[in-house]
Amino acid sequence: MTADTATDSANDSATGTAAAELLATTSLLRFATAGSVDDGKSTLVGRLLHDSKSVLADQLEAVEHASRSRGAEGPDLALLTDGLRAEREQGITIDVAYRYFATPRRRFILADTPGHVQYTRNMVTGASTAELAIILVDARNGVVEQTRRHAAVAALLRVPHVVLAVNKMDLAGYDEAVFSAIADEFTAYAASLGVPEITAVPISALVGDNVVTPSANMDWYSGPTVLEHLETVPVSHDLAACAARFPVQYVIRPQTPEHPDYRGYAGQIASGAFRVGQRVTVLPSGRTSTVEGIDVLGQSVANAWAPQSVTLRLADDLDISRGDLIAPAEEAPATTQDVTATVCHLHDTPLRVGQRVLLKHTTRTVKAIVKEIPSRLTLDDLSQHPGPGELAANDIGRVRIRTAEPLPLDAYAVSRRTGSFLLIDPADGATLTAGMAGDAFAEAAARTAGAAADGAGTDDGWDF
Repeated sequence: MTADTATDSANDSATGTAAAELLATTSLLRFATAGSVDDGKSTLVGRLLHDSKSVLADQLEAVEHASRSRGAEGPDLALLTDGLRAEREQGITIDVAYRYFATPRRRFILADTPGHVQYTRNMVTGASTAELAIILVDARNGVVEQTRRHAAVAALLRVPHVVLAVNKMDLAGYDEAVFSAIADEFTAYAASLGVPEITAVPISALVGDNVVTPSANMDWYSGPTVLEHLETVPVSHDLAACAARFPVQYVIRPQTPEHPDYRGYAGQIASGAFRVGQRVTVLPSGRTSTVEGIDVLGQSVANAWAPQSVTLRLADDLDISRGDLIAPAEEAPATTQDVTATVCHLHDTPLRVGQRVLLKHTTRTVKAIVKEIPSRLTLDDLSQHPGPGELAANDIGRVRIRTAEPLPLDAYAVSRRTGSFLLIDPADGATLTAGMAGDAFAEAAARTAGAAADGAGTDDGWDF
C-alpha cells in the first residue's frame, strides 16, 4: 500500500466515522415544500442544499452545464430538484422530488412537491409523513387560491408545523409592510383551519436572503432563517409513546426440522411498543392471546417499539393472516364497517355516491361502497358545500363508506398511520382518494364558517 493510498483510506475511515457519529447524535426532520407555480419552491430547495454545503461537486457541475445550455449566466439551483426532462423544459415541478441532507444539528428528508393545481394531489404524497411544511408565497402576488389549498392540505394531514416563506422579497423592494400583510392574512387563514404553529419568514431564494444566512437587506426582520428554524423546531412526536399497533404483513411458518412448530407474524410496528408476556387482541376477530416471543433480525428480544420491523410469536395458535391487526388487549381499537372520513380526491375521474371501491388500510384491503358524500370544502371561506354528489380531482370533502368487512380503524387525530386509508379502483388498481378517518378537520372549518358541526370531538394539540 502506498502512502497516498494509506492516507486516502484513513480519510475515508475518518469520514465514515464522522458520518456514523452524526447519524447517532442528530434527530431527523421530515418536511415538505409547497406553493403556487413560479413561487420559487425548487429554487428555495436548491438554495437550501447549496448554501448548506449539501450538494456534491458533480451535481453542481451538472446543474451549471444545464444552466449554460439554457442561456443562464449562473447556475439555476432549481435544477437540483427538477430532474425530469419535462420539468426542466416547462420550468415547473411535476413529480415529488425527495432529497436527503444533513447539518451538524439535524438530518433532513425533504419532499419538494408540485405547485401546479393539476398536481396538488402530489402534495398529499409528500406531506403525508411530514412533520413540517414550508408553504411559499410570491411577495408580489400574496395569498392566492393555491396557497389556501396547500394550507388546507397541510391541516388535513395534520402537519404540526407550518412555515410561511414569503419569497421574492427582492422584487418587492424588501418592503416590511408587504411581508406583514401577507403573513397576517395567511396566519389568520391557517389558524382557522386549526394549524397549531405558523412561522413566517421573508426570503429571496434566488439571492439567498434568510434561507441559510441572515439577510442584510431586511434588518427589520429579527426571526430565524429557514434553515435555523428547520434545525431548531421541536420534533417531539414519539411513536413509541402511542397506543401499540402491529399490522400483520406476513405469516412465517418455516416447518423445517430445526423449527417444526414455529409460527411468527412479521411486520412493522406502526406505533407503540410490545413486550413479551403482554396480553394482546387480534382484530378484526377479537381473539386474545399473549406475546410469547419477539424476534428482531433473528434475535429474541424482550421488547420492541415503533418503527421496528419484527416478528411476534403468540402463545396460542390463532387464525391470523395478512391484514389482521395486533394490539394490546386494554387499548384495542373498535372495529367498524361504517367509515366517516375527510378525504382528498386524487384521480381525474370523480368519486361518486354509489361507487364501488377497494379500501386499503395498513396491510388490509377490503371491498367497500361510497354511501354518501355529505359535503365538499370551499377553500375561499372554509364553508361546507352540502351534497355535492361527487368529488373532482384535488377536491377536499367528507365521505361515508360502508366496508364489506370490519376494520380496526383509529381516528386520524389519534394516529396518522392507522387512521389513514386509500380508496382504490378495483378495475385497474389506480389510487382514487386519500382518506383520514374522523371529522376533526371538517368540524374546525365548519365552526370557523359559523356552520353547525356534524359530529362531536375536539383536538387540543395534534400530538399524534
